[in-house]
Amino acid sequence: MGMDVLLTGAAGFIGFHAARRLLDEGHTVIGVDNLNAYYSASLKLARLARLRKYESFTFHSLDISQKSALDTALEDSRITHILHLAAQAGVRYSLENPHSYIQSNVVGHLNVLEFARHRKAIEHLVYASSSSVYGERAAVKGFTETDRVRQPASLYAATKLSGELLSESYARLYDIPQTGLRFFTVYGPWGRPDMAYWIFTQKILSGDPITLFAPNLMQRDFTFIDDIVDVLPKIISQPASHHDIYNLGNSAPNKLHDLVTAVEMACGGKAEIILKPQQAGDVQKTFADISAAQSAFGFAPKTDLQTGIANFVKWYRDWHQA
Repeated sequence: MGMDVLLTGAAGFIGFHAARRLLDEGHTVIGVDNLNAYYSASLKLARLARLRKYESFTFHSLDISQKSALDTALEDSRITHILHLAAQAGVRYSLENPHSYIQSNVVGHLNVLEFARHRKAIEHLVYASSSSVYGERAAVKGFTETDRVRQPASLYAATKLSGELLSESYARLYDIPQTGLRFFTVYGPWGRPDMAYWIFTQKILSGDPITLFAPNLMQRDFTFIDDIVDVLPKIISQPASHHDIYNLGNSAPNKLHDLVTAVEMACGGKAEIILKPQQAGDVQKTFADISAAQSAFGFAPKTDLQTGIANFVKWYRDWHQA
């Protein structure tokens, strides 16, 4: 039987791919997004245009940080599940505009929880957390969900950790089954223009230099978008007994230089590199232990960085020629 899913952040990168996968599998999706100006609205509108082709997709332009916005817009909507992906993303931007992170990631998260609290038909609330909650740590082995997470390296990380704590309290107080997903550097077609792989592609294709911050120190567990959305419908359809948290990563960290090489190969060009020191808020390494998600949902990422980046660059060229 199909789910009726409220999907926040439907015009965003992961939200768009998640919506499309759910719709392709026969579920109904009610998308909401505030279409903010963090990056070009044209990309968000293009994603939405593709989703609007589905008869079982409806969209509401609203800001979840506004109290009762969800209640007002969705009063008569049937909703059985929630996939909450709306958030103000980006570590570095949180240094410049901290208030937007509190509004979107803390107040907005609270409003989604309040909406779920008063909608008795909600069977499961799944929300996006982040690998950033782990902070700076030696990563000889993968980060596990039971690791202590009390030292966020950025305000962004602190807001995502706050969301996890809010969800834990609401799961206990109001018996709302919830699952938090700690995403590890998700990338791919239709991605975000503020991400390093997009910036590197843009600059290499245009012959401009790229800036690397402490590249000899930096490693990321890059995770291709298809590997994430492959497992999302299964996660959403299996309500947690209380409040569960899972890592969703590739479990194979790459050095920053590996990313540059992959982009160079896909673009057919060589990057001119400017070196700078590590930026405030950046952690040196992320590394997901995904054994819990493997056991619970059969999560099995299969896309290596070179293949994933080649896929993105092909999309990027097509997008800019359209």
